[in-house]
Amino acid sequence: MRVILGAIAVGAIGFAAAAEQTKTVNLEDAEGNRIAIATLDLAPDGTYAVEMNDTVFANHFLSMRPFKCLEGPSKNWCHVPYPYDIRRDISADLTDLEYDFLFVWKGAREYGINMWNGVYYRIVQQGDAWHGTLHEMDMDLLSAPPAAGNLRPLRAQDILSSDPESHWLPRLIIE
Repeated sequence: MRVILGAIAVGAIGFAAAAEQTKTVNLEDAEGNRIAIATLDLAPDGTYAVEMNDTVFANHFLSMRPFKCLEGPSKNWCHVPYPYDIRRDISADLTDLEYDFLFVWKGAREYGINMWNGVYYRIVQQGDAWHGTLHEMDMDLLSAPPAAGNLRPLRAQDILSSDPESHWLPRLIIE
């Protein structure tokens, strides 16, 4: 559902913008320390563009492919760019944002990467910000392209509740 009020578009998730906005995407640890991983440019119609902050990521070659990873004290958080078509539109819900910020973690001293250690942040709106809580998933589910026209192949049962505080970066915050 979308309603137009003058020059302000209000979507089903409460998104409202009279002009383009830029927000910062942060990952936050249990102590509240944040890492700014990207900027999000929002258009008045709910579409958006993401620009990752490459300066905070280290390049790793894991399991025969390149990853950009945040290096933590005991775990590395490696960004997994969603490899298929995505609308990048939050006028109806925040699922596209969730797909843009997929990660897989690995032990800091481990050589390879296990794709079943996937991180999926379920994002909800809180005031003018969006907050994502860590959930777990098997990234191997994305190893084959989805059926034609299926832009959101992950099902609710593919995304598992977790103990977010048992991980290095349990929260994603966009503000």
